[in-house]
Amino acid sequence: MSKSYDNSYRSKPIFSTPNIILLGISWSVLALLYFLLFSAKIPGSNNTEIRGNWYVLGTNIFEALAYLGAGVLCLRNWRSTQIVSSRKVWLLIGLGMIAYCVGGIFFGYTEVVLKQDPEVSLGDVFFVLTYLFLGAGMALALFSRRINLERWQWLIVASIGVLGSFVAWSISQTNKGPTEGLASIYQRIAFVLNWFYIVSDVLLLIIATIMLLAFWGGKVSLSWRMIAAAAFSLYIADMWFKYATNYLPDYQSGDILEVFWVFSGVLFGMGAALEYEASLSLKRRTSGRKRT
Repeated sequence: MSKSYDNSYRSKPIFSTPNIILLGISWSVLALLYFLLFSAKIPGSNNTEIRGNWYVLGTNIFEALAYLGAGVLCLRNWRSTQIVSSRKVWLLIGLGMIAYCVGGIFFGYTEVVLKQDPEVSLGDVFFVLTYLFLGAGMALALFSRRINLERWQWLIVASIGVLGSFVAWSISQTNKGPTEGLASIYQRIAFVLNWFYIVSDVLLLIIATIMLLAFWGGKVSLSWRMIAAAAFSLYIADMWFKYATNYLPDYQSGDILEVFWVFSGVLFGMGAALEYEASLSLKRRTSGRKRT
């Protein structure tokens, strides 16, 4: 009697999947409100308009915590022996999330504390690692399964790939001159990094599109639809930032579309949490059938 009573009223863990999903949605809503309410520029020196350092710092905190949480959840999947998909996939994605979090911290430190243009910074080392880890993880998740897409679905993939490539190429075409104060070697590094990020964004967009079409339908595939949506959000934020830095004079971080970086981190975390819950549910059903 007492044992059944204890089982019935046993407290649920705080970081259960529903709570994680609720926390992710709440974090996204708070970030969106923060960007909407405080992103307006204020008059600064020399008749310029700037955003307060406290606001830019806040945007970096929203992004860093989103990617840190996603990294922790992905690494939890990697450590779990019950996870359905390949644990290597979650290790790679988790490392990518942690690397993006660290890169964002260095980026924000360069911009807010040092008050320098972070066109080339130590954060780029971690951003490059992010794309390498994330691309490898998503590609491994996709090609480790049998992909059977219809012809019209491949046409959608090709169309989005062409459109994404055209947008990225158009944004990268700018008459912006060499950045003052940067040595020639740094200008070359900035040029290489610029094209690396553009190509990586397009490749992730194509992989996410295939993933979205291949994993459409079913509870287990919901996690991968979240991962695909996270890659789309990352593409939107990256393309906007590239456009703003190329075409808007004296651009400062913190515009409204940069909230998609926060959305991307949250969606990666939600995808990891949903995969963990689906794996546990599948394990329980399998164990139940064996006992029967």
